[in-house]
Amino acid sequence: MSFSFTNPTPNHDDDRSFSFTGPDPATVDEHLQTIADMAHEILRLVAELRRQTNT
Repeated sequence: MSFSFTNPTPNHDDDRSFSFTGPDPATVDEHLQTIADMAHEILRLVAELRRQTNT
C-alpha cells in the first residue's frame, strides 16, 4: 500500500488531498478502516481523560 498527497500545498491543510493505492482495493479499505477505528479510540480516550481532569 502506498500513500501520497495528490495536491500538496504547503500551509493549506484544508486543501490537501490524499491518495491510497495498493494491489487490492479491499485491503486498502481494510487498512483505512483500522486507522479510522484507532483514531476514534484515541479521541474517546482523550475525552475520557479530559472528563477525569475536569472533575
